[in-house]
Parts: sequence; C-alpha cells; structure tokens
Amino acid sequence: MTAVDMVAPGYDRAGEVAPHFAVARWRETMPADEEWDALAAAASEPNPFFERWFLTPSLASFDPEGRVVLAQLRVDGRLVGLAPLGRAGHYYGRPLPHLSLWLHANAFCGVPLIAEGFETLFWSSLLGWADRQPGMAAFLHLPGMPEDCAPMHALTALATQTHRGHSVVEREARALLASDLSPADYFTQSLSTKKRKELRRQERRLAEYGTLEVVRTTDPVQVSRWADDYLALEAASWKSRAGSALADSPPHAQFFRESLSGAAAQDRFEGLALHLDGRPIAMLATFLTPPGAFSFKTVYDESFSRYSPGVLLQKENLDLLAREDIAWCDSCAAPDHPMIDHFWRGQRSMVALNLAIGGQARRTLGKSLIAFESRRFHRSSAE
Repeated sequence: MTAVDMVAPGYDRAGEVAPHFAVARWRETMPADEEWDALAAAASEPNPFFERWFLTPSLASFDPEGRVVLAQLRVDGRLVGLAPLGRAGHYYGRPLPHLSLWLHANAFCGVPLIAEGFETLFWSSLLGWADRQPGMAAFLHLPGMPEDCAPMHALTALATQTHRGHSVVEREARALLASDLSPADYFTQSLSTKKRKELRRQERRLAEYGTLEVVRTTDPVQVSRWADDYLALEAASWKSRAGSALADSPPHAQFFRESLSGAAAQDRFEGLALHLDGRPIAMLATFLTPPGAFSFKTVYDESFSRYSPGVLLQKENLDLLAREDIAWCDSCAAPDHPMIDHFWRGQRSMVALNLAIGGQARRTLGKSLIAFESRRFHRSSAE
C-alpha cells in the first residue's frame, strides 16, 4: 500500500486541513458509501462506471486478485477525487510497462470522479504521486476521456503550464443524443421519410405476431428479473456464439446483476424493453447520471431481426429528450455504428491521453515515447 500526503501547488487556504492524497489496493481502501455517493453527485463530469454501485462489482469480477489501486483525494476530510489505476506490462500488444486508468471491456468512460473546482488539485496530486512512485512505468495512460470536459481541460492546462510531455494518442467519435427538440420532432428530423415509413411497416408486421408493449423498469425490486431476462436474451444471440455473452461467465453475470441493482437503488437506472405477448424481444439498459446518461447495454431477439426491434426500441428511447434532468446521452457505441450513428446526430469525442511521469530522465524517455505514439496516431488519422 502506498499513501501520500501532499499540498498541491497553489493550495494555501490557511487554517484548513491540508489535502490528503492516498493510493492503495482497492480491497484495503474502499471509501464509505455515503462519501462515494456524495462525490458522484458533486462531480464536474459524470461517470457511472466509477460510481460505487458499478466500480465495486467491476473490481470483484474483473480484478479478483485485488491488484488495482484506488487513488483518492480528500480536502478537509471530504472525498473530492477518485480514480482506479493499474500497472500494465504491455501497451497495445507491445512490451512497454506503463501506469493506466483502469477500465474493463464493459466500462466505457475513464474520466475520474472529481468534485467541481478540484480538478487541478486532483491531477496535480495524481501526477505528483506518479512522479514519486513510477515503478517500471514509462508513462501514464488515460483512456476513455471525454475530450470536452472540465477534468480534461484542467489536465491539459496543468501539463502545459508545468512543461510535462503529453499528447492525445487516440480519438474516436461516439454517437450522442442531445437536442432541444421534442422526441417526435427529433425522430422526424433524424430519419428520412422513407426510413420512417419502413419502420412503421416493420412495427405493423411485428404486431401481427402478438401484442407489442413498451415497458420501462426503474424499480429496484423488478431489476433482478429484468437483468435475468437480458442475460437470457443475450445468451441466445451472436454474443454467446462468439463467447462474449455476460452469461458465459458467472462472475461477469454477477457483475451485471449487481451493477444494475445498485444503479436502481440510487435512481440511476432505466431498463427499456419491447415486449411481444409479455416477453422481451429488445432491451436497453441506461444509466442516468444527470445532466448526462449512458446507454450501457442493448440486445434484441435475432429471430425478429427483419423487423428491426432494436431500432424500434431506440425510437422509444428518444423520450430521454423530454426529461428536464437529462441534457445528453452517450451511446457508448463503437464509432461508425451501423444503426445508432444514423439515428443520433450528435457526436462525443473520446480520447486517450499519455503523460510523461517520473524524474527528469524518465520523463525525457516518456516524452520521446509519447511523441512517437502521437506521430503514429496523427499519420493514421490522416489516412
């Protein structure tokens, strides 16, 4: 376990307790539920994947050895920053030790939870710790960062001001739902007349098989059944044939159930489903983190694929636009997704950032590696 107390540059609030920055293995240092939830509510940029109800089952499922560490910043005893970190020996298939924000295949955003106004202090503390405790790491890798957010702006400004080598080494545009239009008007403007007519035809044909019903689930009592239905539907899809269905792994299925139940208990979950004669044929899990939301998982019954049940469900999902507490929704979808990119017209830029860490010699090496990676990225982006 490593813990560091430090006063970040510029922190001179007389009479107050100095900031305490600690890094330790997650099993040894989990914050109290109340303070973790309070931090999530105060964060300048929402990230459900680092909230208590998601990160705790994630760590139990995807890091059973307990190697991941939690970086936590407290000011006057209040938790104002949190991020999971891991050490890796390979970097995109190449043997290159580095320190990284910790994500797994089912977590789609890597921005730390930082209370508004404490962004620079958190990054200064984290980088100071990384400089003192680099281990074998050549640099710090920050994947899954929203490019236009307060934590990212604070980090790049700090790195520039302190002459720390840094560069964006990956960028992707994800579909984003954000508009002042009503759900009906957005639907009309997003899809062509021909496509809307086709969807109406598909819905009529689908209704010939039985009664269609859109069901929304937010009640924690009902979420367990919702999760079981989702896992069963996914297990019957191509994901199971590819070996990537959550139900293929008991720990992963448990992670899914616990994260949805935890989100529902915090009023952070909406399960949307299209039912045919009472059974789901398309399902979508969304995490609600005002002012944003995140489409977490979606699945549909492939035997009805000719009727586009997933698209029909996304039409109903446009009701998010009518919520006063939700200004945008991140699709969490891969770039150029064949369905959602033609439906949701906004985009959210997500980047990976590398920063030099350590003493002067290590930073010089890290800066060279980052510059090389940056050139590779810009060349591939230009092609």
